[in-house]
Amino acid sequence: MSSTQSLVALIKAELKSQGLSYAELARELALSESSVKRMLAPGGEMPLSRVDEICRVLKVDFAELAARLAAQAPALRELSLAQERAVVADPKLLLVAICCLSHWALEDVLARYRIAEADAIAALAQLDRLGVIQLRPHNRYKLLVSKTLRWRAQGPVMTFFRERVMADFFAGGFDGEGELLTLVHGEFGAGHARELAERLQRAADDFARQHLLDQKLPSADKRPYSVVIGLRSWVFEAFRDLERPGLGQRKG
Repeated sequence: MSSTQSLVALIKAELKSQGLSYAELARELALSESSVKRMLAPGGEMPLSRVDEICRVLKVDFAELAARLAAQAPALRELSLAQERAVVADPKLLLVAICCLSHWALEDVLARYRIAEADAIAALAQLDRLGVIQLRPHNRYKLLVSKTLRWRAQGPVMTFFRERVMADFFAGGFDGEGELLTLVHGEFGAGHARELAERLQRAADDFARQHLLDQKLPSADKRPYSVVIGLRSWVFEAFRDLERPGLGQRKG
């Protein structure tokens, strides 16, 4: 949805919430009802001067509508290749980026990690330039990417994970409180695989939502958790070597 369409949708929602009809708005604007309907219809034209008049009728500031519009802007679900390369090139920048994805304040980063305040602030500024966050006064920020950001499958961050992180992550026993590691193998249709992938994505979204809900808990009541979800058409290499010619893994 374009910004103009989103603004019109906000105006319509505000009209509805205040119980104002198109006819009543038309009277206040000294227009015909049909003109108002055309203006608020998909593809309709609305000059900024008219937006100001509508705001006057609704008794809301244009700045307030603009803020609501910004809040509705969809978060990025994937970074560009250049953004990923920049983030993963500097360990301190990657650390601060991961902390931002977890909605940590600068004070939280400095309290947990041995990183100079100047370096952390420089990292925030670079993430702002990269379009990952919007830096605000007093080193606060707005995250411009989704909490369930999807790293590129063969991109720099996932390559870093495979080479530097994966062995460390899977070396654990996964037997602590709230921990789980399970491996299940089976065969089913490609359509069912897509449905399963969607359900797994919803599980990742649930994880992200719970993280946001628990932000207000005291630090002593929280522990860091990570979820790695993988679904792949795959046969273990040692088993592939035993397959009969022509009966190996089938391609869809």
